[in-house]
Amino acid sequence: MNALTSTSTAVPASGPLDPSIVARAWAQGWTISRSTAAPIERAGCFEIHVGKPDQVARYVFPRFDRDVLRTLVATEASPGTWLKICARREHVTGLLSGDWTVHEPEFLMSIQLAGGADPVIAGYRAQTERRGALAMVTIVAESGELAASGQAAIDGGFATFDQIVTVEAHRRKGLGRLVMSALSNAARDAGARQGVLVATEAGAALYQALGWSMVSPVTAASCSAAAPAA
Repeated sequence: MNALTSTSTAVPASGPLDPSIVARAWAQGWTISRSTAAPIERAGCFEIHVGKPDQVARYVFPRFDRDVLRTLVATEASPGTWLKICARREHVTGLLSGDWTVHEPEFLMSIQLAGGADPVIAGYRAQTERRGALAMVTIVAESGELAASGQAAIDGGFATFDQIVTVEAHRRKGLGRLVMSALSNAARDAGARQGVLVATEAGAALYQALGWSMVSPVTAASCSAAAPAA
């Protein structure tokens, strides 16, 4: 088992992206964005030590592997274990006991980053900041109130977009589009050429309108009890 490094996430020179490459890039970028240890590559999945009470560890499956998933669930599941599996819900649920909660559908998405002018929205201004491998964008209203924000973790040629949020009082004004545009420009300036993210069903509609492509459905599940003794 080896920790991933930035050389693991080079963008292929040409041709369509393999979903496994996109999932690998997302797993690596997520750890940068969330300040956790790098993913550990295992047979069939990536293991991430998150270290929070409600999420101790997560396992990212770049493709559905029934045998690996069955073994992991039987031997390593415990409270705070999360799964992110690039597969449809119906392929996964039969392998999980009642101790698991299967969450709302998610989607692995990708886009070739293109530069361009950020949209101008009256009453708001965008601020971009770079901290190490993170590009961060905040949208501030005239009142000084934070209206929207997001960040992208740059790793090699990939940028993992994460924590894209619009405050409820400021929704439906195009601020999400502004955050994504500003992050795309910042990521390109940092050398990234491909964007990746995992979206909720509601978020996926916005990202598709911005040109993002579906790579794979993602089934997320969390465990609330220890696995039985093997």
